[in-house]
Amino acid sequence: MTELRVHIEGIGVWSPQLANFDALRRLLDGHALEEPTSRPTAAALSINERRRAPESVLVAIEAASQAMAMSGRDANGLACVFASAYGDQATTDYMCRVLADSPTELSPTRFHHSVHNASAGYWTIASDCRAPSSAVCAGHASFGAALLEAAACACADSRPVLLVCSDTAGMGPLGELIDCRIAFGCALVLSPFSAPAALPLHLSLVPETSSEAQLPQPCADWMRDNPSAASLPLLAMLARGVGQCVLAASERLGLRAQMEVTA
Repeated sequence: MTELRVHIEGIGVWSPQLANFDALRRLLDGHALEEPTSRPTAAALSINERRRAPESVLVAIEAASQAMAMSGRDANGLACVFASAYGDQATTDYMCRVLADSPTELSPTRFHHSVHNASAGYWTIASDCRAPSSAVCAGHASFGAALLEAAACACADSRPVLLVCSDTAGMGPLGELIDCRIAFGCALVLSPFSAPAALPLHLSLVPETSSEAQLPQPCADWMRDNPSAASLPLLAMLARGVGQCVLAASERLGLRAQMEVTA
């Protein structure tokens, strides 16, 4: 694969103990974790939409909103790639239980939330976005695969792309099997064009699927407990402004991300 060169214009992060990208920076600088919060703001949604949206949507929308705000771009013109290893696990558990016991009582609204592109749908409606959108799922390689997809789209189409990757805690028997214990979401605005505040990034496929990452212990725990937290080595690299890492992009291939050295 030809090396892809993109620029990161915006970054968003949300988990119960990471309210935003600045909170991650502070953690990497040795500061204590923030007090946990139970629910992301997701202010891009209307009050009614926030009320009925599941946690999976709220986490994705919050991360996307942060990245867009940092980039300074208008969301209504940006193509977007949404990714999740497992989608809305709470809704999946609910549907399995209801279909097994009383299928006629299945909620149409809950069914609507079960589709893998639910977060993309909420986002494009809320932001009045008519640009292309897609939803990616690749298990524990979902973030790397989605980053490759977003970067390829940005370079091929010569346009900025919003990437969002998020997962929430599992529930019921499926949750026990998957072992996803926390909520975590992140977002990037990638552009093929350079800009004064953008972070240049080189991406290339390699045969290994991971690399050593020097991260504080909470980050290692989050990476174990949520597949979307596989983004943390890249997010930490962006926070530090230097380095490289390898992210799983499939079962056998990794995506090497390297910060471009600037004069």
